[in-house]
Amino acid sequence: MKQLREELPAGDGDPFKGDPNFMASLARGLEVIQAFTPQRRLLSISQISQKTGIPRAAVRRCLYTLGKLGFVYAEDGKNFQLRPRILSLGHAYLASTPLAKSTQPVLKQLSQRLNESCSIATLDGDDILYIARASSSRIMTIDLDIGSRLPAWSTSMGRVLLGALPDEQLTDFLGRITMIRYTPQTVDSVSKLREELKRVRLQGYALNDQELEMGLRSIAVPLANPQGKVVAALNVGVHAGQVSADELRSRILPILQEAAREISLLLV
Repeated sequence: MKQLREELPAGDGDPFKGDPNFMASLARGLEVIQAFTPQRRLLSISQISQKTGIPRAAVRRCLYTLGKLGFVYAEDGKNFQLRPRILSLGHAYLASTPLAKSTQPVLKQLSQRLNESCSIATLDGDDILYIARASSSRIMTIDLDIGSRLPAWSTSMGRVLLGALPDEQLTDFLGRITMIRYTPQTVDSVSKLREELKRVRLQGYALNDQELEMGLRSIAVPLANPQGKVVAALNVGVHAGQVSADELRSRILPILQEAAREISLLLV
């Protein structure tokens, strides 16, 4: 549930006001949790309020409740951080998601075969959400693990998933994204991105050549269920100095596609 402030503005302008089934307090509590990031592990009430747009009094009540439940704490009484119990929320999802549970052995085997880091992600809003990962080494300055999120438009897995969207949904997506030039290689316009997604859809894979981070190349393929619907993406990330784009296509892509077919058999 990304950017709840867009759906749940503070005060009396709440579009869900009058809906007896919508719990605004729960929505705000979830948004407070999502305010914490690897870059901002410690946050004050004022900082959370500024980041989310939720009034400070409401943030204080959310933190008080989350603290009583063991999800957050503030050692100095002012700056809050998440407690390990927060992992139970993500674990509940992963434990109940056959895709994440059943594919991990295949992913680990693929990583060992290639001696590279491999991941599976789904589309969640405008981001990709990592649900399974097997790492051989750290190749990004960004810490990635299960539960990590990245902008879909700028990643190989995201482009595979976006390329599988119906045209109307893809047009809506392209109309609302904000593109950031992460590196000199990054696709820098919606029109160029649209053409790239068309290419991805036709060729059945996406290759990201140092667009998210210099020194990182990745290639991704779709994971489809028995009905043919793309439900996730599988990728391999490599050091750009060690594996060329041509080698990704010629050597790694066939192995990746083989693993994708094996994983798809598990998606019942």
